[in-house]
Amino acid sequence: MLLHLRRAGPSTPDAIAASLASSRSGVAQQLRALDGAGLVSRTSVRHGVGRPRHLYDVTTDAQDLFPTDYDGLATGLLAAILEVGGDRLLDEVFAARCRQAQALVRERMDAALPPDAPVAARVRELAQIQDELGYLSEAVIEDGTIRLLEHNCAVIDVARGSPAACAAELELFRGVLGTEVERVRHIAAGDRCCEYRVAVRAPSAPAVSGG
Repeated sequence: MLLHLRRAGPSTPDAIAASLASSRSGVAQQLRALDGAGLVSRTSVRHGVGRPRHLYDVTTDAQDLFPTDYDGLATGLLAAILEVGGDRLLDEVFAARCRQAQALVRERMDAALPPDAPVAARVRELAQIQDELGYLSEAVIEDGTIRLLEHNCAVIDVARGSPAACAAELELFRGVLGTEVERVRHIAAGDRCCEYRVAVRAPSAPAVSGG
């Protein structure tokens, strides 16, 4: 029904029923459910004498239910950037994206954690953030070690086409955690997950000798 409305535009229940070879009562029931879910809207239009007609159309909230090609767009843009500016420009683009992501993650962490939160707490919060982005992430803290696991790569097509994407993610983790992070497993290289080992303590600043 949503596909019909997307193609045909605002339609009456009678027109929808005729197009889908369905009963009007069945169409009306589905429209009520879709309206309640915020996926269709209803407007009333007067047409001569008598009761107004009700026209239904898809809402902006329904857009995510239709096919998209974000992966194709992303990989195409990366190829265009590489063609225009080569590896140097591509690295600059990913570095800028890394800075943007660091700012967003730090803002989230600052709101959720105290300034002196231990590395383990920061890894847990980072895992939650990455999980919400589709990476199926978890923090594994045991036997004095800290690991961040990502069981899915939400940008796998980009990662396979550009190593700079994964390098930027590694720098993102190092930046927001404030400690050394090492990737030991990598989905783009054929592993089942991306595994990051996180240093328990941030590296200490080098001592400054007196003069």
